[in-house]
Amino acid sequence: MRTQVAIVGAGPAGLVLAHLLHRQGIDSVVLERHTREHVERRIRAGVLEHGTVELLRQVGLAGRLDREMMPHHGLELLFDRIGHRIDLTGLTGRQIAIYGQHELVKDLIAVRLATGRPLLFSAPAQGVSDLDTDHPVVHFVQDGRERELRADVIAGCDGFHGVTRPAGAGRTYDRDYPYAWLGVLAEAAPSSPELIYAYHANGFALHSMRTPEITRLYLQVAPDEDLAGWPDERIWAELATRLYRDDPAWRLTTGPILEKGVTGLRSVVTEPMQRGRLFLAGDAAHIVPATGAKGLNLAVADVVVLAAGLAEFYASGSERRLAGYSQTCLARVWQVQQFSAWMTGMLHRDPDPFTHRLQRAQLRNLTSSTVAATWFAEIYAGLPLPQPAPSLSPSR
Repeated sequence: MRTQVAIVGAGPAGLVLAHLLHRQGIDSVVLERHTREHVERRIRAGVLEHGTVELLRQVGLAGRLDREMMPHHGLELLFDRIGHRIDLTGLTGRQIAIYGQHELVKDLIAVRLATGRPLLFSAPAQGVSDLDTDHPVVHFVQDGRERELRADVIAGCDGFHGVTRPAGAGRTYDRDYPYAWLGVLAEAAPSSPELIYAYHANGFALHSMRTPEITRLYLQVAPDEDLAGWPDERIWAELATRLYRDDPAWRLTTGPILEKGVTGLRSVVTEPMQRGRLFLAGDAAHIVPATGAKGLNLAVADVVVLAAGLAEFYASGSERRLAGYSQTCLARVWQVQQFSAWMTGMLHRDPDPFTHRLQRAQLRNLTSSTVAATWFAEIYAGLPLPQPAPSLSPSR
């Protein structure tokens, strides 16, 4: 097979990139190791930054998003049994949106298939080669047959455990945090109209949501926590304790727990994010702790930069922007890593008494200083996204 851009991975990074390239008339083939059903059912993050939503609107991907998303103009920081609201819109003029990543992926798949451009499911990439030539190759399997996809450029959007990240041969910077999240998806109406980040003596808790009928909740646990020790009754009791506040009107809405699991928190950055004609994006290049809700948004920022570089390359033959892809993306990546690590360290209960007092001082400062709250709101609502290249008639 032959194409202009080979995209490995049909998550948000790969599919948004494919759409941006289609708008430029640039051919691409998307390879995905899993089935379509599996990809559309993977539950992931659901917080979209203001800039991500605006981009999706700008490129024609926000039809269902605009109808079904849950816009949020603020969030709550809860500590010492008192909730403190951070007014994102009032401080920055921007908002965030709750829209499940799997729902966005469904939209992206439908749009991709409507274009008629190749999207191959159950086609796992086995490796990449010839990266330092003008025609790199993706080796993959389809219908039991080994095949090759030759391209001008390979976009590695296949996540941390995919084949493209190790092929990039960059240096890895990483950090494992000494706690994990026990996450549950519950058939229960949200107990609050906005997100709640709770700092408690028992550990961190997060109240989020997916729809007006489905709540997403998290509890800080140990990285080696045994899920068998957390029956539903214990989960709800601990959530009620950590989310409690001095407000007689407050009620934690409960319901059947549909899913639960334990996920560790870590930071990973690969530098550089490119090698020859291979460009890494999303989780293949970096992972951020989920506390700041930045993973999906950072992936979208990557592919906007990559798509602009590819548009210049095919329009003029210049590789100037492609050569600067990693440097451009990493400036944002490290800003987001710093914010996510800071937020993680501030909110997760540490057994050290000195650290505990520092955390409470940070929380008090954040909720009493307009300057501090504005800094937080600006980054949480989202740093400005790069502008995508103007679209062309897809006729190449």
